[in-house]
Amino acid sequence: MVPVATLPAAAILMGVGYWIDPNGWGANSALAAFLIKAGSAIIDNMSVLFAVGVAYGMSKDKDGAAALSGFVGFLVVTTLLSPGAVAQIQGIDPSSVPAAFNKINNQFVGILVGIVSAEIYNRFSHVELHKALAFFSGKRLVPILTSFAGIFIAFILMYIWPAIYGGLVSFGEGIQSLGEVGAGIYAFFNRLLIPVGLHHALNSVFWFDVAGINDIPNFLGGAKSIAEGTATPGVTGMYQAGFFPIMMFGLPGAALAMYHTAKAKNKEKVASIMIAAGFASFFTGVTEPLEFAFMFLAPGLYVLHALLAGISVYIAASMHWIAGFGFSAGLVDLVLSTRNPLAVNWYMLIVQGLVFFALYYFIFRAVIVKFNLKTPGREDEDTESSAVTGSQETGELAKQYLKALGGHENLENIDACITRLRLTLKDRSLADEKTLKALGAMGVVKLGSNNLQVILGPLAEIVAGEMKKIPASEDLSAVKLP
Repeated sequence: MVPVATLPAAAILMGVGYWIDPNGWGANSALAAFLIKAGSAIIDNMSVLFAVGVAYGMSKDKDGAAALSGFVGFLVVTTLLSPGAVAQIQGIDPSSVPAAFNKINNQFVGILVGIVSAEIYNRFSHVELHKALAFFSGKRLVPILTSFAGIFIAFILMYIWPAIYGGLVSFGEGIQSLGEVGAGIYAFFNRLLIPVGLHHALNSVFWFDVAGINDIPNFLGGAKSIAEGTATPGVTGMYQAGFFPIMMFGLPGAALAMYHTAKAKNKEKVASIMIAAGFASFFTGVTEPLEFAFMFLAPGLYVLHALLAGISVYIAASMHWIAGFGFSAGLVDLVLSTRNPLAVNWYMLIVQGLVFFALYYFIFRAVIVKFNLKTPGREDEDTESSAVTGSQETGELAKQYLKALGGHENLENIDACITRLRLTLKDRSLADEKTLKALGAMGVVKLGSNNLQVILGPLAEIVAGEMKKIPASEDLSAVKLP
């Protein structure tokens, strides 16, 4: 999520640029051109940002040496796999080089290199060499090892990349050939994969230049994309537009339904959760705090939500109601995209959203009551979660979470993305799930034998940082838990 976090900067710069000069797209205003070009500088280099950002984000202590290693590895791999280099290494005519190598500078390769670079950093950043080579010990050793790993990666990809690329392109083309139906299918699986975080892998195929679709950069490119023939008004953005009615209207409608169906004594508690989560969904497009509030309590209801999301994206694509985003489908991104030349009938997404607000509200309410689903506030007496009593002070809240997870001695790794703590535990049975939820967690996801994700919403990264600051020697026995 580190490289993805740069997209809002591009969206803001380009969005404001299009607002200033909606007709000339920079041709009639030097300031507009300045802003649009600045934003496109980010979009045009997303592949290397993924290499640097993933390496940094997955390093155990978020060190710049890992980011540098990601950059070094990306340069080695993409240089060795450029069409000219492939022709020279294999001794073939440049015209015979597979077309896949013309697309080697992509996010898939950036992510792959970033993962390898982070793993090398985590394993070898504290290695001490012989005194004669002491200067290259520790973190200075990592970029060197990554450059050699880059050679190995390039050698492997030289033979398997055409097949991988061909498979990705075939998959993308298969969905594209289904047109609006394909967009709906993509949206359905996008929501369905959120519980395990694999929606990011799926998104990369449709939103970025992995299989030639590149929906987000092409949309943000606006006039430039139109001029280059990489974007078509009314079509480009079809894998994004239909999410606006869901995130801005549908999910808040679901939140209202869950509030109205909660037990009377729990309504105040549920209201505090749903208002915060609903506002985050509407304003920023961050939906996980709301989705995790019911996806494990009522999985059937979550599948229904995924189906409605697919229908929404299908409708928007069919009707050519188009808007795009740089971060997520919330109000901020909708406003910024309205003057983009590729935004077509964007205001109809609001109309569609109002309809989906009603659909979500009435469908969720009817299903919850009909099947007596245990959504927030409707739990049985012996399993009802306590009211959220976590400290309002972030440092103290971090101590509460740390204690509920079994203390420092039980944590092997602490990390976070935009909305979740990502933890590796020595003994996962020591983590008190009920207490974590009482502290404010919207959900807990168990992966493998010792990995745990705690859904906190936008506070996740802050809490993770505070947890890391707590000394391992600090006594947590005095920390009060709900």
